[in-house]
Amino acid sequence: MTMTDRDDKPAAKLWGGRFSEPTDAFVEAFTASIGFDQRLYDEDITGSIAHARMLARVGVITEDEAKKIVRGLEDIRGDIERGDLAWSVELEDVHMNIEARLIDRIGDVGKKLHTGRSRNDQVATDIRLFMRRAVDAIIEEANRLRRGLVDLAEAEAETVMPGFTHLQVAQPVSFGHHLLAWHDMLERDVERLIDTRKRINIMPLGSAALAGTSYPLDRDWVANELGFDGISENSLDAVSDRDFQIEFLSAASILMMHLSRMSEELVLWTSAQFNFIELPDRFCTGSSIMPQKKNPDVPELVRGKTGRVYGSLFSLLTLMKSQPLAYNKDNQEDKEPVFDAVDTLMGSLRAFADMIPAIEPNRERMREAARQGFSTATDLADYLVRRGVAFRDAHEIVGKAVRHATEQGCDLADLPLVELQAISGHIEKDVFDVLTVDGSMAARDLPGGTAPKRVRARAVAARAALDASKIV
Repeated sequence: MTMTDRDDKPAAKLWGGRFSEPTDAFVEAFTASIGFDQRLYDEDITGSIAHARMLARVGVITEDEAKKIVRGLEDIRGDIERGDLAWSVELEDVHMNIEARLIDRIGDVGKKLHTGRSRNDQVATDIRLFMRRAVDAIIEEANRLRRGLVDLAEAEAETVMPGFTHLQVAQPVSFGHHLLAWHDMLERDVERLIDTRKRINIMPLGSAALAGTSYPLDRDWVANELGFDGISENSLDAVSDRDFQIEFLSAASILMMHLSRMSEELVLWTSAQFNFIELPDRFCTGSSIMPQKKNPDVPELVRGKTGRVYGSLFSLLTLMKSQPLAYNKDNQEDKEPVFDAVDTLMGSLRAFADMIPAIEPNRERMREAARQGFSTATDLADYLVRRGVAFRDAHEIVGKAVRHATEQGCDLADLPLVELQAISGHIEKDVFDVLTVDGSMAARDLPGGTAPKRVRARAVAARAALDASKIV
């Protein structure tokens, strides 16, 4: 038998013994998954090699037969990687394509490979192997981005910028502190992915179609050979559920949400109205009509791509919500959303990991913005409290001071001492130590605060944690 494209003679079905007529041509194309699941070829071959070796270990096939199967599978892997295998729609999926090519290459011995397994537990194993590798790669890229944020945060610990609530100037903060807020979001994202990986890394192979198998398979040996942490304990659940994919997509959606929040701020900060940062030209594009434009396309696109990952999550939630046990053809639809989410997330992380270290802050513009909007008003209230004024009374006094400064068209720090003392007799000349943006920022000297020395300490700790993770 030879592998064919659709225009050639149809390939024989490996399951066709029960059927009296060929599959309708449209149905054949409609139900085939080879157009996308060929991406699992490496995982499929890796799992099949372990399965064949185990069959020989337990005496179901001979050692010689196992060696022929393994050599054949390795040759097929080489064919695929060289682009020498013509995928056949008639053979439906990656599993049947590879098995048919194996039989074509080594003869009837190849027909023994599928002993003791089903495509149901085979595909469940393949997708877990794929997702385990994908999660590891995503974690590595997320940690590369985290490291870039830590390095930039440490360098910009003294840089003042306005902190916002409701997108209104609130209090002065360190630019480094703001970057470390992004880092901490990603740190939790990585923790979620690490936890998700534990549930991904359970082997379903040996569950067969739904009930297990009568062959004396050594599932634990195969699991160890493939690097799984353990084996599934219920064959019905193992072949049919996809909650580990849904959990991954949930973690991926949260991560993309964080990247989207970062994107929104980067877009704002690069605007002429903010002008807080400059992105390198290689991460931006221009306008076809307006020559002055420099558009922050990378963060804008990442912000937009977030919806793709959300869509993948809802696709799988909907896919699984009404399925009875055990496997159903519905589950063929689980792969494309996962593949798309993995690719989208990896691309977004890579773009950010390359772009973030190259950000150039406009420090003077940030400082100027931090002085606007009475950002040190809370510091004045705290000053009064330390001088024995009840906080609510201090709040009212500062409100009056802000109103007076507004009428004068200046900042609180620009008001003469005599005018401040006319509002409250508790104010002395040392008040100007807290009314500056630097003084305000330095005063937040507690764990988790924005004082520059706390920012530097947090950066050092975060870098040490990344070093200890041995991921990047």
